[in-house]
Amino acid sequence: MNRQQLIARIVKETGVSKSLASKMVATTLATITQSLKKGDAVTLVGFGTFKTAIRKARKGRNPLTGGAIRIPRRKTVRFSAGKALKTTIN
Repeated sequence: MNRQQLIARIVKETGVSKSLASKMVATTLATITQSLKKGDAVTLVGFGTFKTAIRKARKGRNPLTGGAIRIPRRKTVRFSAGKALKTTIN
């Protein structure tokens, strides 16, 4: 499911306009992104938790030349599925 399909599903299920559904999705994603950028975890009870983690710097290989390269440390986003989501899927 992509963003447009999600918006269409919200319109179908709730009966709101497409522009309002689009704003709701955009606002939800922007809010989650801003919270993660600040370093806060976002927990949606029954669905899961989004949080940031630090990946350590490491050595890698350039696939074209085979030479060693340094991959810098970076923040990444982790998602842990909640119990209700795991139960529903299984």
